[in-house]
Amino acid sequence: MKHLRFLYIACLVLLPLTGYAADEGYYGYPLTGSYEATILGTPVDMIPELPAKIPTRQLVLDVIPDRIRPPIFFYDEGLRCTFAYQDKKAPLVFLIAGAGGSDRGTKLLTVMKALHQAGFHVITLPSPTNSNFIVSASGSRVPGHLTEDAADLYRAMEAAWQKVKGDIEVSSFHLGGYSLGASHAAFVAKLDEERQIFNFRKVLLINPPVSLYNSVTRIEEMIRQIPGGSKKQGVFFNKMLSRFSQFYRSGNFVAINDDFLYSMYTNELFSHEETAGLIGLTFRISLAGIIFSSDVMTNSGYVVPKNRVLHHTDPLFDYFLVSTHLSYFDFFNEYFYPYFQSMQPGLTKQALIDSLSLQSIEGYLKSSPKFGMMTNENDFILTRAELNYLRQLFGERGKIYPRGGHLGNLEYKDNLTYIVNFFKQGGEHHEN
Repeated sequence: MKHLRFLYIACLVLLPLTGYAADEGYYGYPLTGSYEATILGTPVDMIPELPAKIPTRQLVLDVIPDRIRPPIFFYDEGLRCTFAYQDKKAPLVFLIAGAGGSDRGTKLLTVMKALHQAGFHVITLPSPTNSNFIVSASGSRVPGHLTEDAADLYRAMEAAWQKVKGDIEVSSFHLGGYSLGASHAAFVAKLDEERQIFNFRKVLLINPPVSLYNSVTRIEEMIRQIPGGSKKQGVFFNKMLSRFSQFYRSGNFVAINDDFLYSMYTNELFSHEETAGLIGLTFRISLAGIIFSSDVMTNSGYVVPKNRVLHHTDPLFDYFLVSTHLSYFDFFNEYFYPYFQSMQPGLTKQALIDSLSLQSIEGYLKSSPKFGMMTNENDFILTRAELNYLRQLFGERGKIYPRGGHLGNLEYKDNLTYIVNFFKQGGEHHEN
């Protein structure tokens, strides 16, 4: 039985040619619609054969000693990372998940298996916007600031390396990430230039946003692309939420997975016309988990009343409803910006927005040969101008596929082959 996986924020893109128009005639990924590709992913017969099991173990890291965890997060014992290892000396690749993603998301594990099969050690890390990361590894407990997140990720990578370095031999270090994780990878690599713990040889940015704020704006606007226009937004939004309600009444809403959203689509609980709205809602649900986790950890009183202590038996559905009705702009203006302004008096909103962009480290990205970038012509998180910016910024280091939406073609055979080859060209056998 064919199973097409929904890939939430991750994708790969490229062809071995830099002539973008020429790619169209040679690329076999079948789904032409941006939204359709994003949700349905890759047909199973177009995914390369990968081992069902590889040698792995889960790392549980004490990244921030003495971190106090509220009772609602009783199950969180440390930052969870997944470690796949070889029985011989090999390069090690760190992979960073996209927005809200865990260390064991479908897309992350697929790339991990492909790299392991090719002879790499791999460590997957959750996104700094994942609940587990916010609780166990975020210094500020307010994720989304790329420079701050990079410092947190770097600290987590150091902890992971300390945990495994006695068990494996490593010839070199590499780094990759997709979507928001691609932005994080760029900032982590820049930090590593200063710290020089890993001296990453190759860094791959997969479907990166140019401006985090602009890309989120485009995703938020997708909720408006519903039948009946803006007047129907409330009805549509509530209808979709009601279809999720049973799931959330029986569990913790900070942990939704991609397969659940995929099944919502393939079981025809949403019409074709509602596809953009479904993607927008997916983002809102991820954002709701970020808001809830951060709010509880900081005791800010934004959603959960200040000083209210939640336990695992307390119902969370009402907090879920409140959180999902908060847009990214609500979160940014009422919570995110005020926090960082309090840390940096005089910080303007525009200065903060500008810092959440690859353009803020443009000189570094343009000059460093270690970078590669992959994206799709029809990735809806990018404007045409932003796509052209990436093309100019990375030049021959960039690969742009003609289709695949956002993350849709991650598991396609050509894409996975490119990822493996990119890191293989990094000098596997050099000593670090």
